[in-house]
Amino acid sequence: MAMSLHERALRCLAQREHSRAELARKLAGLGSENEVDAELDRLVELGLLSDTRFADAYVRAKAARFGASRLRFELARRGVGAEQIVDAIAENCGDSELDRARDIARRKFAELPADAREWTRQARFLQSRGFSTDIIRKVLKEHSGDEPA
Repeated sequence: MAMSLHERALRCLAQREHSRAELARKLAGLGSENEVDAELDRLVELGLLSDTRFADAYVRAKAARFGASRLRFELARRGVGAEQIVDAIAENCGDSELDRARDIARRKFAELPADAREWTRQARFLQSRGFSTDIIRKVLKEHSGDEPA
């Protein structure tokens, strides 16, 4: 038996928070664009769908592993508005960006880089996690002089 648009939407939301754009993508094959939009509007009115709540939950879940630029990118990719992204990061990143980067580097690497090659490897890792060049330099500077020119 085919699942209704509403049932499918509720099932998705029961598993985790979704952004409006994510849920629209998941429901796309189950009805016309107008039907999907109407269902999404209904879910927003009922308080079951919220991009703000999704952004908050996403940042809380991922902040310990990623820097602000990666969080911004991932939320934007999921259709969350710029203002909601800024608010979610400001409200849900308990530690400072520097503290989070230090913590991630400490968990990943046993010690600070001993040479330029290792410095580059650690810097690349932190960059892939979405940390800025300034933050990476501060985290790895405890052995300053080793960074590549």
